[in-house]
Amino acid sequence: MAAHSPSPDLPDGGILAVARAQVLENGEPLGKDQVLRVLRLPEEFLDEALGLAHEVRMKWAGPEVEVEGIISLKTGGCPEDCHFCSQSGLFASPVRAARLDIPSLVEAAKQTAKTGATEFCIVAAVRGPDERLMAQVAAGIEAIRDEVDIQIACSLGMLTREQVDALAAMGVHRYNHNLETARSYFPQVVTTHTWEEREQTLRMVADAGMEVCCGGILGMGETLEQRAEFAADLTALDPDEVPLNFFDPRPGTPFGDLDVMPAADALRAVAAFRLALPRTMLRFAGGRELTLGDLGARKGLLGGINAVIVGNYLTTLGRTPETDLEMLGELTMPVKALNATL
Repeated sequence: MAAHSPSPDLPDGGILAVARAQVLENGEPLGKDQVLRVLRLPEEFLDEALGLAHEVRMKWAGPEVEVEGIISLKTGGCPEDCHFCSQSGLFASPVRAARLDIPSLVEAAKQTAKTGATEFCIVAAVRGPDERLMAQVAAGIEAIRDEVDIQIACSLGMLTREQVDALAAMGVHRYNHNLETARSYFPQVVTTHTWEEREQTLRMVADAGMEVCCGGILGMGETLEQRAEFAADLTALDPDEVPLNFFDPRPGTPFGDLDVMPAADALRAVAAFRLALPRTMLRFAGGRELTLGDLGARKGLLGGINAVIVGNYLTTLGRTPETDLEMLGELTMPVKALNATL
């Protein structure tokens, strides 16, 4: 893929004309420097950027919206020091370690399916799964399959090759492992493992034939240059899905005193990431309620987003599934059917 550098004499909104030709017409992603120009757009160009991103989404990713629910199989007590996360056992946060039993997991899958969701993601707060957790995941997937017609995804931290192969054999079709932020900023966010270790897991997941879900959290103190770098990192990885989280400060964590990202910056990022990832499923995830509110969420859904997590997140509250589904209906956005995912 050819690298693109914006002309220095382009006016403020000139990058949108470039993006219209490059991304909308030709389906070619914006490069890092071009994404940075979108992230720097003055506010008077924001609606135009979102409108273009929506056109790109409709042309290259289609009109349907995928709905997903998530559940925490193991909460808290994680040995890693991700500075944003209240599930780390190293910080004095209110979250306490807990495990879910198999009947509760099945019930959560049933409730998720009732919302019309086609995706159910089993999440565990761990560096990587041990033998006990892998056995519990296997038992949970089998029990869910006996009673619920839904696709199953997992997010269990960093994996070995053997664990990747085992999950693929269980029928896990998508694996989530977020890179969280740009490679250059990652050491400011996590010190107990590296960005490269996360990337290695993602490469193995793709090699095993599972879909790759990889995104991150915006607004953790990274610069706009690093935000553009992160979009380029994801473009290079070419994941099937990118969940966009917006930072929600958690008490007791090292990042607990950071400010919430301005809504306009979050919407610029939605447009920019869509223009960098024209064919990718771009999912609204954690923090959108706090950062964007209802009006901003609607703008995002009309600005490139084509997937949502419904219900609560891992340690933060979301909107009710009914509220999100009602909003999709008002925006005349069709929810992706299960048979379209198989």
